Order: sequence, then C-alpha cells, then structure tokens
Amino acid sequence: MTLGEIIKTLDCRVVAGNTNLDAKVRTGCGCDLMSDVLAFIKPGAILLTGLNNPQVVRTAEIAEIRIVCFVRGKQPSQELITLARESGITLLTTSLPMFEACGKLYMNGLSGYDE
Repeated sequence: MTLGEIIKTLDCRVVAGNTNLDAKVRTGCGCDLMSDVLAFIKPGAILLTGLNNPQVVRTAEIAEIRIVCFVRGKQPSQELITLARESGITLLTTSLPMFEACGKLYMNGLSGYDE
C-alpha cells in the first residue's frame, strides 16, 4: 500500500511528517507494547498504536519505522509532533479503534508479515 491509500482507507489526518502520498508501506503492526514492537516489527512498516507519548517515536526510530498512526482519535502533543519531525517520522491520527484499523489495512492488502 502507499501512504495515500492508508490515509484514505483509515480516514487519517496527517499531523506531522511526510506528505509523499506515493511512499510505499510493505507491512503493518498494531501494538501498544513498545517492547513487542522492537521484537516483531519490520523496518518500513506502519505502526498503529493507542500509546501517545515520546517513547513511541523513540521506538519507531530504533525500529526504522517511518509512519506511526494513532488510533481511537488520540492526538499527539506538540512535544511529540516536534520529536517526530526531527526524526523524520510521519504521524497520522484516525478515529478508528485499533482492531478495525488493522482489519481495514489487512483487507486492503497490507500484510502483517513480510517474507
């Protein structure tokens, strides 16, 4: 999927970062436990999370994640937005719950596992 397709599918708002709608996203992960993100996510994936603190961006940096989508209408603080911009990470928000957001992405071709 592309970033543009994800934004449309999840009815997202771009809060910070990349506006290249053609940017490719190969896999996705829905998780609030950042230790699991570090253990299981693939570089270049989109992270969907309800966790809304700077640790999310720090974890994304380490895991080479360039797109984070906050679910359930979570809105990142200005501190988090600034940190994401400095790190080159795109932040999105959607009002969808995590289960539904992950399901919509999966049904539209985004895999949770990339061989």
